[in-house]
Amino acid sequence: MPNASRLILYSAVAAMAAALALPAPQAAADEGPKISASVSEVQIVKDADPTTRAIAQDDPQAVAAAATVCGSGYALSKGIPLPVGTDPSMRLATLFAYENGGKGCAILDNNAGRSQYMYLKVCRVGGTNCDPDSGNFSEYAGPVYVSSFACAPVTAKMGQSSSSLYINYTSEYVFPCG
Repeated sequence: MPNASRLILYSAVAAMAAALALPAPQAAADEGPKISASVSEVQIVKDADPTTRAIAQDDPQAVAAAATVCGSGYALSKGIPLPVGTDPSMRLATLFAYENGGKGCAILDNNAGRSQYMYLKVCRVGGTNCDPDSGNFSEYAGPVYVSSFACAPVTAKMGQSSSSLYINYTSEYVFPCG
């Protein structure tokens, strides 16, 4: 590589490293009382559980990317390492739930490093008005949205194919019920 190209490359890498080293901005008072902190410019709801906070701290780029896919104004509500019971650092997928006012957005992040069959569905309480997304994805399934997210049931699947799953997660809710 010519010296000028190396210099440009090294300058770009140094600038990116410097940007990542900046402290994350804290939530401002006008963002509402539920927002408690931000990780790499992604807001996290105040009552997020320790697993969600650990995932956000350990992988802020994935959390930020998923939030960007949902749209502006969404705060991370829940991060679930999948398969359930997996150490968050060894997960094959992560189910992210974001909220924005009364609306919810879910993303199934592919952590396997290769294209996989993925399925994600979130519904309103009672299993009505479902928003599904499925196919072979290398990055994520979703976003899927729910207009009234309290206690919204969710299904997340991932595997070699729809008949060969290693993740088959269903929960009565991925968003808080309160």
